Amino acid sequence: MIPIYHWPSAEAKNYLKKVSLRGSQEDTVLESRVATILNSVKKMGDAAVRKWIRQFEGYDPKELKIDPMEIKDLASQADPELLKIIKQAKKNIWDFHQRQRENSWELEAKDGVKLGQRITPLQTVGLYVPGGTAAYPSTVLMNAIPAQIAGVPRIVVSTPYRNFQKNPLIAAVLKELRLEEVYGVGGAQAIAALAYGTATIPQVNKIVGPGNAFVAEAKKQVFGSVDIDVIAGPSEVVIVSDEFANPVFVAADLMAQAEHDESALAIAITFSVTQAEAIKKSLLDQVKNLSRKITIHKSLNEFGVILVVKQIKEAVEIVNNIAPEHLELLMEDAESFAEKIDAAGAIFFGENSCETVGDYFAGPNHVLPTGGTSQFASPLGVYDFIKRTNLIKYSRQAITKNYRAIEKFALAEKLDAHAHSVRIRVDS
Repeated sequence: MIPIYHWPSAEAKNYLKKVSLRGSQEDTVLESRVATILNSVKKMGDAAVRKWIRQFEGYDPKELKIDPMEIKDLASQADPELLKIIKQAKKNIWDFHQRQRENSWELEAKDGVKLGQRITPLQTVGLYVPGGTAAYPSTVLMNAIPAQIAGVPRIVVSTPYRNFQKNPLIAAVLKELRLEEVYGVGGAQAIAALAYGTATIPQVNKIVGPGNAFVAEAKKQVFGSVDIDVIAGPSEVVIVSDEFANPVFVAADLMAQAEHDESALAIAITFSVTQAEAIKKSLLDQVKNLSRKITIHKSLNEFGVILVVKQIKEAVEIVNNIAPEHLELLMEDAESFAEKIDAAGAIFFGENSCETVGDYFAGPNHVLPTGGTSQFASPLGVYDFIKRTNLIKYSRQAITKNYRAIEKFALAEKLDAHAHSVRIRVDS
């Protein structure tokens, strides 16, 4: 079901090489198909959106915008107990992200100079909510709440309409967050409409939210016309466990990751063959009772592994090389190990801090960098929905004192109009 490799064997190193290349292959056919959709929506607007809905979803929508009353009525069908849980999760997420607020500031320097930075929210954000089995209410919370805390005045939601009708919990989350501007459009055509605008759907400043390969490719292609959150790859977890860790917990967490899809990455790193074998045995025992066991088997067969290392520094090197989306540390000295990690989307400490806690309830954002991008990228947060504007207020005293230095700098770059611009203020 899942192989056990010893580090630094050739098979272990080949596995890591395979992991590093995962998702990097270009799909020229997909790129071309998505480009066709984007260009048609850019040129023909709503007419093209309707065309693609007819082609991909098999029906002709009367309206693209979903009536707020329909959202309210659908939300009323949601499980009341789940609604209470959603309210608590919302509070936890809100409380965490409140601390990410940034404030404008200004300082007074020498010679009457004032410098500063103004913080303002993006004016319009598009939230894409996928349909089908990928319709996650938790992801709506994680994407919308930071934008709301940042002060974004207009959050536009787009989601496949027929799948939306089957998901009262999504409607309940939208109602709880007071998101009423919702459009029944999915796929690359939704991304195009949000990026370029149509007569019905507004152009936004930024698009966030997960989706299938068409959605991911569309976000990639519209970047530059609008901002986007991330190009999300398959989800991933690395679990480092010492000899004191419960192998049952390690196995359970590997399967929780593997059930996402067949390309999910689930890796356990441990320090003994005995522990590795116990984890594998527990996997085989537990998977029998899970509804997505076929997906779990395929994921673990293709991308899963248990790596046996001899030293802590080897485990650290492997983790930093992978730069995982999720890193679980089921070990006695987790804090010390974590200090050596410079690339991970989120770190979970101890046997009670499983990834599932972070996915739904703890509060930190679960929209995390994948595919090794945690080497330079961060979790989604309030800071993703603001702009920073620099403020420069120079006085007569300051320009007189510094103009020759500025002039010489400009001339060194052979930009004499720049030099003239500063010189004329003093000469006049």
